[in-house]
Amino acid sequence: MNQRAVVFVTGNLKKLEEVKSILGHNFPLEVTNYRLDLPELQGELNEVSIRKCQEAARRLKKPVFIEDTCLCFNALEGLPGPYIKWFLEKLKPEGLYKLLEGWTDKSAEAVCTFAYSPGSDKESDIVLFQGITKGTIVPPRGSRDFGWDCIFQPLGYDKTYGELPKEEKNKISHRYRALDKLRDYFIVKNNC
Repeated sequence: MNQRAVVFVTGNLKKLEEVKSILGHNFPLEVTNYRLDLPELQGELNEVSIRKCQEAARRLKKPVFIEDTCLCFNALEGLPGPYIKWFLEKLKPEGLYKLLEGWTDKSAEAVCTFAYSPGSDKESDIVLFQGITKGTIVPPRGSRDFGWDCIFQPLGYDKTYGELPKEEKNKISHRYRALDKLRDYFIVKNNC
């Protein structure tokens, strides 16, 4: 049987590894990846995800999905949100933590949105899958090999994402929650 494929538009091999691990061996599509420099758009998180997916589908002309991750500080009305990549690059984890220095509210939401297109760049064809994990921003602890994991402590845990074993993190993360919806879309609803 010739397995159908979907392209995950990312050059981040750690992210690809995590996505494949979460989707598991029973996912009905072969997940390949393609590094494509998509424009870093401004806007609200769903709008950014849709536009990035449209651009990926327009360029590759095949089934694609993209991922957009946000870290939203409640005291800052959701910022840095979809701009977390740039904040992290400039401020590092210590600086992100210090952004909340003057606030008593250290709560945050880690939000992951996957946008899927069957190969069309029409907005109406794009399906969004979103996962949210609530937590707290804490001083950096644990591994620093994956973005801001070392400052995000999920609600109900005394460890940051960076301190949790990957298998445990992958069962509770915002990415897991979004991918669970994506997997359900393809397996349960048989959209392959």
